Amino acid sequence: MKKEILTGLLIPFLGTASGSGCVFFMKHSLSKQLQRALTGFAAGVMTAASIWGLIIPAMDMSDSMGKLAFLPAVAGFWLGILFLLLLDSVIPHLHMNAEKAEGVPSRLAKTTMMVLAVTLHNIPEGMAVGIVYAGFMSGSSDMTAGGAFALALGIAIQNFPEGAIISMPLHAEGKSKSKAFADGVLSGIVEPIGAALTILFAGLFLPAMPYLLSFAAGAMIYVVVEELIPEMSEGVHSNIGVIMFSVGFTLMMILDVALG
Repeated sequence: MKKEILTGLLIPFLGTASGSGCVFFMKHSLSKQLQRALTGFAAGVMTAASIWGLIIPAMDMSDSMGKLAFLPAVAGFWLGILFLLLLDSVIPHLHMNAEKAEGVPSRLAKTTMMVLAVTLHNIPEGMAVGIVYAGFMSGSSDMTAGGAFALALGIAIQNFPEGAIISMPLHAEGKSKSKAFADGVLSGIVEPIGAALTILFAGLFLPAMPYLLSFAAGAMIYVVVEELIPEMSEGVHSNIGVIMFSVGFTLMMILDVALG
């Protein structure tokens, strides 16, 4: 079991690191069309993972509440939304293609705030993986090794383009390839750390597992709606973002069923 958990925690991080490595093999920065496509794909994976991997299991765990089984999922979902809203308001960060930084005013470099933007939305992904594996470790019938692995693999797949999206623009901004790669990797290190910490503390709150699952879902959906969907839809010919959103969404559905 320990090996399965360690693998699950590292896979999303390896996805980010592999994507960041694209900076060594691609000569030019990513086109806006490709950025929209990759962002749409990531949004689709995260949305499907939130529904099938987190919210539905949360409601299944609350079956004993009958018609009120939705309450833990709703409460946890809103706590996740509010938590990311707080982080979004406090942490200085700069979204892709944006001119004005968000969060508290700071004198951080533009490239640093771009990394912080990606790091910010990696937090709920790490939490999601950690919570699902914590549920599996607890012996919950609603959490299987296959289901936990499917979530980790889905997040790793969407982390690959995210790694490229952060390292390539950093190189275009003037950073060396090695430093751009390192920044891309560092933006993803929060995931295994967050997942490990979540596993550590989730064991103390097993009765609250439905709330924790939906909390992670709410945090992920906040990132999708606040950041990814606007980025995939900006400019002309934004239909590529919608198509890739659908590809990511259906891929995550397939993984959840095939591996769960």
